Amino acid sequence: MKLVAFEAARYLDDTEAVAEYVTAMLETNDPDLLLLALGDLARAKGMAQVAKDAGLGRESLYKALAPGAKPRFDIVMKVARALGVKLTAHPA
Repeated sequence: MKLVAFEAARYLDDTEAVAEYVTAMLETNDPDLLLLALGDLARAKGMAQVAKDAGLGRESLYKALAPGAKPRFDIVMKVARALGVKLTAHPA
């Protein structure tokens, strides 16, 4: 039996699942996990479309969401907006 690698993008097909996924990643307080989540969402929606909607080049989007990347906050916000995700704050 051959196992297939888990690909979160396959399951991120409705807004509720997307919101729960991003919220869970934000709650870890790990910026790398947030970038991973945004990358999963971008693959689910289509990298070229997300890059266009965010006003970025496709290559720039790949670099911003790569493991270990340290994108500027404005880039993260543009990508989130392009994905239809609103980042919010709650009391700790």
